[in-house]
Amino acid sequence: MAEAEMQSIELPAIVDLDTLDDVRDQLLQVIEHGSIIIKADKVERVATNALLMMLSAANSAKQNDVSFEISNPSAPMMGAVDRLGLNDNFTSLIKGQSK
Repeated sequence: MAEAEMQSIELPAIVDLDTLDDVRDQLLQVIEHGSIIIKADKVERVATNALLMMLSAANSAKQNDVSFEISNPSAPMMGAVDRLGLNDNFTSLIKGQSK
């Protein structure tokens, strides 16, 4: 699939089980239509399931030959990534980083 227009999804401040379905639905809507950028600068708390879902979405994007980026992940989000030992998995996805 050729690169199409960049689609963006803005993560809410709290990405937990209550918001996971909404984020998943947004990802499903855009994953087959072009490159994806996840805006993560406002994340204050993120559930493990949400991080794993983002990795799964990144793999799906790769299979569809489109890019998947996480833009400016917040310090709390990166702290969760670090605590879970997922730094290596997220390194190639991150573009910029919030302070």
